[in-house]
Amino acid sequence: MSVLQLLGSAVDGGAETYFTDLTRALAAARTDQVAVIRAHAVRQSALQDAHIPTTIARFGSQLDLFTKGKIRQVARVSEAKVLLAWMNRAASHAPQGPWARIGRLGGYYDLKYYRGFDALVANTPDIAAWVLAQGWPQDRVHYIPNFAEAGSLEMVDRAALDTPADVPLLLSMGRLHEVKAHDISLQALALIPEAYLWIAGTGPLEAELKALAQSLGVSERVRFLGWRNDAAALYRTADACLFPSRFEPLGNVVIQCWANSLPVIAAASQGPSQLITPGQDGLLVPIDDAPALAAAARRVLAEPALRDQMVQQGLIRMDGEFSKAAVVAQWQALFAHYGDRPCAP
Repeated sequence: MSVLQLLGSAVDGGAETYFTDLTRALAAARTDQVAVIRAHAVRQSALQDAHIPTTIARFGSQLDLFTKGKIRQVARVSEAKVLLAWMNRAASHAPQGPWARIGRLGGYYDLKYYRGFDALVANTPDIAAWVLAQGWPQDRVHYIPNFAEAGSLEMVDRAALDTPADVPLLLSMGRLHEVKAHDISLQALALIPEAYLWIAGTGPLEAELKALAQSLGVSERVRFLGWRNDAAALYRTADACLFPSRFEPLGNVVIQCWANSLPVIAAASQGPSQLITPGQDGLLVPIDDAPALAAAARRVLAEPALRDQMVQQGLIRMDGEFSKAAVVAQWQALFAHYGDRPCAP
């Protein structure tokens, strides 16, 4: 069976990174795949390395008259049985045909883009419940979580990022966007004068966040790393992760922390609240509460027993619920199910 993966985004973000991770994992598990994506040199190289035939398309607005036709041609040539659309833009260009169309949801998306689709797959139980509440039939809504795995990269050389070897090191991951609340991480850092903070990500608030760091007097202890392709090495190098997102349907950073044995302190937004058992596999603090975030970070840094417990419980959660083998098997079963049944009218 051939699966056609569709990604219409050209930015660097969590969903886009997981698209690459999952397609490569499926390829390693001998799932026959092709892909149509927007131009992105790093993603194209990763798919090529996994021997996934890839076509580049524009994925433009409603005036784009060519992308849907190109996808239809690729689907016919590859004899695709399933089209998997990642996010709204890809879904809007997914053509009808003798194949099943499945939408992969990593948030509370506008479901108008998925009208006529055969199934939707949510990466959290809450998103799945929300889709059902919109009127989707229960037998066409599925929950498959993201997977995580420990990275094989060596720890990052702190000196290469002008960071002393003996200081507490905090890590924040995610786009430099308001919802990720990096401003709260910076305010928390101001209350932990002995610590340094690495912020990995790109986005529209870079200049604003750098100015905030300067005004808070912490700019000498902050490193803005930009987009990184060695996330696992960053997780392995830091002492704790700060994840204060104001809105987070899943919180893939939490799972990645568990996989890479890094204690995580998250704001109690929707996804992290569902994932974390406070005091066991992570800590939760109120949204937009920098003093609480700082206090929780100081606690993790000062209590080795708590840190060890969080790491061990996180590994248990990751192995039991979010392992690559388990998640890939669920996707393969879903593809087999929808690839062998009549498509939605």
